[in-house]
Amino acid sequence: MFADRPTSFLGVTAIIASPAMRRTMELVERVARTSAAVLIFGETGTGKEIVARAIHHYSLRSSKPWVDVNCGALPEQLMESELFGHEKGAFSGADSVKQGLFEMAHTGTLFLDEIGELEPRMQVKLLRVLDGVPYYRVGGQRKVEVNTRILAATNQNLEEAVRTGRFRSDLYHRLNQCQVRVPPLRERREDIVPIAHYFLHQHSSQASFSEEAQELLEAFPWPGNVRELRNAVTAAVVHAKGYRITAPDLSGLGTPQAPVRRTAGDLRLEDLERDAIFEALRKTGGHCEQAADLLGISRRTLSRKLKLYGPEAREACHGTFAAH
Repeated sequence: MFADRPTSFLGVTAIIASPAMRRTMELVERVARTSAAVLIFGETGTGKEIVARAIHHYSLRSSKPWVDVNCGALPEQLMESELFGHEKGAFSGADSVKQGLFEMAHTGTLFLDEIGELEPRMQVKLLRVLDGVPYYRVGGQRKVEVNTRILAATNQNLEEAVRTGRFRSDLYHRLNQCQVRVPPLRERREDIVPIAHYFLHQHSSQASFSEEAQELLEAFPWPGNVRELRNAVTAAVVHAKGYRITAPDLSGLGTPQAPVRRTAGDLRLEDLERDAIFEALRKTGGHCEQAADLLGISRRTLSRKLKLYGPEAREACHGTFAAH
């Protein structure tokens, strides 16, 4: 059913070529036909939002509203107003009535990205709504009742967050009625070159990769997954002297004369990932935020990995969040 040609879900393109992603999308179609809440998990940049959009696309609610929000993008006070709405005069600046995202997604789907970032008080309020309890807008006196399907995504280990008390157990189980794991690029290498070609052709329909460049792309561990791959292709287009992208144009992914292949002996993916992070830090002069952008990973993810690498990483990184 799925091919390596682009497929669009709510206007976002997905390329599905590998057996691993075909299995994932087959699960997505089965899950979509239910009304259950779905927890989508995977590393940063793997395409969790695309999977969420695909679930809505294949569901019986596909003709109804699709609404999404990043739970880590707003402070707690604004997140409450964003999700549940507010009445005029509820707080300073509330000049009119505002519908919340739950109301906007009524009869449709609400996607809660980065659900692991939700503050504890908001976790309690969210759980009540998921259990079907009507709620008040901020400053409101009339209860609002909605019929909204919930999809949530995270790159965190929520089971560990439950054990350490950072995430409510009851909310975790309420969101985890069905579970979809999005595999990282290193587990679906057949997707790498088709996705790279898609990004390349966004710059030029005449451009192509040499055989050595494709081997290098497939061999690299891509700790930042699809986001990092997109950034690498963009950089290669800038470095290339013509329409043919060669291995040297993919600077930072390995030695062009001897690219790391899949049969890399005892070399671990963790070591390749570490090397890629230090190479990004070298290229950006130790600027952590720029290195995160170059890798296509979140600043929080880079900070977490730098802590694992010890004093050497702290010395290599001069950004503002390395020591947090």
